[in-house]
Parts: sequence; C-alpha cells; structure tokens
Amino acid sequence: MTRFQKIATAALVSVLLLLFVGAIVRVTGAGLGCPDWPKCWGCLIPPWKVEQVDLGRIDFEKFQQKAARLGRDPDTVTPEHILENFNPRHVWTEFVNRLFALPVGFFSLATMVAAFGQPRQRRVVWWSSLASLILVGANAVLGAMVVYSGLKPGVLTLHMALAMLLVGLLTFTAWRGTGQPWSLRLDSRSVISVRAWVFALLGLIIVEGIMGTQIREMTDVLAKSHDGAPRAEWIGELEGTFVYLAHRSFSWAIVVVSLMAWWRTGQATGGIVGKPAKVLLALVGVQMILGLVMSQIQVFAVVQVLHVGLAGIMLACAVLWLCGTWRIRELS
Repeated sequence: MTRFQKIATAALVSVLLLLFVGAIVRVTGAGLGCPDWPKCWGCLIPPWKVEQVDLGRIDFEKFQQKAARLGRDPDTVTPEHILENFNPRHVWTEFVNRLFALPVGFFSLATMVAAFGQPRQRRVVWWSSLASLILVGANAVLGAMVVYSGLKPGVLTLHMALAMLLVGLLTFTAWRGTGQPWSLRLDSRSVISVRAWVFALLGLIIVEGIMGTQIREMTDVLAKSHDGAPRAEWIGELEGTFVYLAHRSFSWAIVVVSLMAWWRTGQATGGIVGKPAKVLLALVGVQMILGLVMSQIQVFAVVQVLHVGLAGIMLACAVLWLCGTWRIRELS
C-alpha cells in the first residue's frame, strides 16, 4: 500500500467510524444535545451540568429563529426554557460525535494535498480527493442545518446520502492511488455481466440506506406524536408504510443480487472472487440477522447502531468490488 493510499484509507476509516458514532447519537436521541453549532452550549468544551451553563454565551436570537422555523412562538424562548432542555448525557454524546468529525476533515484535506504528488496519468485521484473534501464541507454545513432545523425530516436523509457518497469517493480514491490497483482477473467475455451485477448490488445498497434513514426519521416523528405510549402500540403504523415495506423487500433483493454477483464473479475468475466480495457477502448475512432481530424481537439500540455502521462498510466493499472489475488500460 502506498503512502497516499494509507492517507486516503485513514480518511475512509474515519468516515466509517463517524457513521457508527452518528448512529449512537440517533438511537440515544442526542441529536439536539448541543443546541448550537459549531460551539456546544456556547462553549468549545460543553458543560457537565446545568449549573455550569453560561447563558451569556448563548445567542438567544438563533434559538428564537429556530423556534419560529419549528412553528413555535419565539417569545417562549426564555433562559428557563433553554435550561430545561439540558441533558448532560445527550450533550456529551453529541459533542463526542462532533469530535469524531474532526479526523474526517483532517484526513480528507491531507488526502487532497497528497494527491498533488500523483502522476499525470492518475489525475482522476486529485479530482476525487477534491470532491471528497467538498463533500466533507457540505456535510458540515448540513450538520449545522440538522441542529438549527430541529432534526427536520429530509435534512437527515440528505446528510446520510452525502455521507454514503463520501464513502464511495474515498474508497475509489484509496483504490486508485497506486500504479497497480487491485483488480479481478476476469474473463473478457464475462466482464460486462459481472460489472452489471455488482453495479446493481451497489445501487440497491444505496437505495436501501436512504430508505433506512427515512424510516428512522419516521420513527422520530411517531415517537413524538405518541409521546409516552409504549413502542409496541404505535410501531404498527410504521410497519404499514410503503417505505418500511420497500426497505424490508429490498433487503431480500440485496441477498439475491449479491449471490448472483458472487456466482458470476466466480465463474469469470475461476473461483477467485476477492476479499471485498467475501466481506460484503458475510455482512449481508449479518445485516439480515440484525433486521430480523429488530422486526421480530425488539429494536435494541446496539442492533440499530450495528445496522447503520455495517451498511457503510458494505457500501465500501461494493465500490471496491466494482473497481476491481476494471484494469489499468481501461482507466487510462
């Protein structure tokens, strides 16, 4: 692995770790633990308890604007009202999430800088590095919008969609950052078929991830509208929606398509499918088990976190699998 690939891989790993941490924020309901951005409760390092909150550091105008966007009377935003929302566990969960975002920016910037040393024939790496850095910046802005919109539906979905695109770009960047990137020894007569199946698999994973985010948004809305009611009493409403049913059906489509992609790859290479395919197929099996646990037993927080984080690794494996179907001369 070249030095450039190590830097790009570090950027990719930092994004994948952030997906896990972000999932923890979502399942714990800590998304608004820090009601302001980029500071948290007006501080670079947030307070541990409500008595430490310095109201003089808080921009009340932003809180009033936020209340207006959420359909509330801005005049209801008082110091007492703000302090009522202070939850130290949520504050530090969200703050740790923001800390995990720092390496993403650092390594993405380092990747773009290191890309200047790539040979002319690999200039595509510089462009993908630049696009990755732009995505990091765009998602940082969206992170602020998530906070100031009060976790508005649609913003979270776009936030996740850009994160998935970032995973794909960084995976490609790390793969291409060498003179001899890893590739499958495909039979020339089967290469188009293999690519078609792997590309279909990649598309299904992306769509499944976006729908999963939408379901999470719907769960938040239902939890608020059924405040205090046991989850079992209102979860049936979610299970009756088109998005939920489509999400569940797509999981079986991913199983079928991943098996077909595995079979066609094995046919074309004499049984050598590569590590990305092996890891992806194993993760598909794990994800199916996690999905069954959530649908048939209980939606455990740890299961939700694993479900989201492993989806990011699946996406990276699918992109790497697809990259492996190209050879150097086809990329020149």
